[in-house]
Amino acid sequence: MTTTETHDATTTPAETSPAPPTRPVRRPPAEGTRLGTRIGWAWILLSSLGIAAFAVVPYLTSSLPVLAESGAGGLADHYAGQPPFVLVAFYVHIVAGGTALVASPFQFWRGLRDRAPRVHRWTGRVALVAIGIAGLAGLALAPFSAAGLVGTFGFGALAVLWLLAGWRGYRAIRHGDVPSHRAWMMRAFALTYAAVTLRLWLPLLMFAQVPFAGPAGFDADAAFANAYAAVPFLCWLPNLLVAEWLIRRRGLPSYRLATPPLAG
Repeated sequence: MTTTETHDATTTPAETSPAPPTRPVRRPPAEGTRLGTRIGWAWILLSSLGIAAFAVVPYLTSSLPVLAESGAGGLADHYAGQPPFVLVAFYVHIVAGGTALVASPFQFWRGLRDRAPRVHRWTGRVALVAIGIAGLAGLALAPFSAAGLVGTFGFGALAVLWLLAGWRGYRAIRHGDVPSHRAWMMRAFALTYAAVTLRLWLPLLMFAQVPFAGPAGFDADAAFANAYAAVPFLCWLPNLLVAEWLIRRRGLPSYRLATPPLAG
């Protein structure tokens, strides 16, 4: 027996077995990325709290006719003369939507999720219940929108997608599918955040009409009506596109257009 044969014969199985595959090392995000995430979350939180207070408090501290006369109530003049069931849906939508807007940003606070998971779960329950109530109320309000048919279809689609995203997020976590839960809750919040983006788009769209003012001067009421006719879709479609981009960037389950099969 040669030296090589002797060495092969005495080799142990542990020496000949392949090395176990190594898991890829997850690198922590760069400092700039973490800072950008914190700034973005702070903006989301502060803008959500600010708009919740700005949009909800006036309707809870004064009546619609008073707000309509003062001109400080937004759509108060439109809803002041609506039937009682529309008024009920209006107030339910405002209160529940404001609650969802306040509670939802805390769902994306990683520190809360890691250090106080019980608080995270209860905050999520509050947000989902509020989304469900506000979405149903919004669906009832859509046919009475001040934006006419555009508002009916735009805000109606928003309400349906809002309810769907909240339900899918709840069902995913009930089945233990955390990645899908995170993806659907991001979509649900993108739709919830429409309350903020609507109020950002309105002044921008009104200001864009200033150069086109006629000889009579700038008509703020007409400019508001024109701007409000555009926001039923504009307030939530870009939000949803941004959410889907973030979902794909983070490797979460996302929607993709199916590619047609190759011809054989």
